Amino acid sequence: MSVKKRFSMMLAGVLSLGLLAGCGSGGGGADSSAAAGGEAESAVPESAVTEISLYTSGSLNVKELWETLISDFEAKNKDVKVKLVYLPSGTGGATTMDRLIAAKQSGQSESDIDLYEGSLDDITRGGKEGLWETLDKTKVPNLANVDEAYLKQVNDQAVPYRASSVVLAYNSANVPEPPKTADELYEWIRQHPGKFAYNDPSTGGAGSSFVNTAIYNFLPPEAMNSSDPANMEKWGQGFALLKELGPSMYEKGVYPKKNQGTLDLLASGEVDMIPAWSDMALEQLNKGTLPDTVKLAQIEPAFTGGPSYLMVPALSTKKEAVQKLLDYVLSPEAQTTVINKIYGYPGIKWDLMPAELQKQFESVSGGYRSFNSGDLQQEIYKRWQSEVAGG
Repeated sequence: MSVKKRFSMMLAGVLSLGLLAGCGSGGGGADSSAAAGGEAESAVPESAVTEISLYTSGSLNVKELWETLISDFEAKNKDVKVKLVYLPSGTGGATTMDRLIAAKQSGQSESDIDLYEGSLDDITRGGKEGLWETLDKTKVPNLANVDEAYLKQVNDQAVPYRASSVVLAYNSANVPEPPKTADELYEWIRQHPGKFAYNDPSTGGAGSSFVNTAIYNFLPPEAMNSSDPANMEKWGQGFALLKELGPSMYEKGVYPKKNQGTLDLLASGEVDMIPAWSDMALEQLNKGTLPDTVKLAQIEPAFTGGPSYLMVPALSTKKEAVQKLLDYVLSPEAQTTVINKIYGYPGIKWDLMPAELQKQFESVSGGYRSFNSGDLQQEIYKRWQSEVAGG
């Protein structure tokens, strides 16, 4: 069965369950449902309702995800209202961080930002300024659902509530057995000139992951999360590999712009294999913009990926209400919504998710490596442009 059909069946099942739950909750038709709703509302006077502000950015699908999660959460928690402040990608994340830092440095005692969605860079930057509250499992019990290693990586100051990774996307009609290791992948590229493409790394994370992986596979594992400039002296083998592979790439060294650029080449059949973000590929398989002969797989050592994090500003005065929202977001119910809405990996352990979702994602859920080199990433882009694209 195709990915598209499996997702359609899965979503239909989820919707059916939702409808059944909705029918059962009234206990006696529309009138009794309305009465129950009125009783629930009257049980929580307006003065007892706490409103919290959630600041997030990214693509439109992230906004739509939060609208669904918030609606479901508020239906179960009548004493909390969530104000969603959505800042489209590239228009506000830095400004929000700057506001938090300015408030902290000026000695303010509170902030109107109660929950912030951001990146590993934001956690690191904010941690240096003392911005984030340390999270406590006694106050957010579902933190126990998260892999301890991910919490330890951020010193318990953030919740990794969703994730995605770069994987191999390939046309199984022409590639019945995909490469299983990085070395096998590079050899496949040499043996199939013109049939592989990755995007300009400065224009999208899929191409960036391919380049970073090729470089850092020659370095110790700990270097992948180090901003030590000394690592730049160890990049030679990786860049030599990328340059050597250049003539075997699409059109002998044409690098499309953005993650979508290579997905378009795969969809049209001009290439047979690309690195792609798991969530983008799964969504497009479901929508039919990628043919159902396209399959996904991870290699070893794995490409890179990572979570999107939620952080609680230390200056928030509404932490109890925020903790309720965090606890809900880390429930299997909410995490199923994350998968169904944006095809992301769950922020909680896979074995807590429904069996059908575990099976659906088994080809890409084997893990990924995190990568955070700070300012060195820009140096990689510059050198790639000089030695690979322009070489």
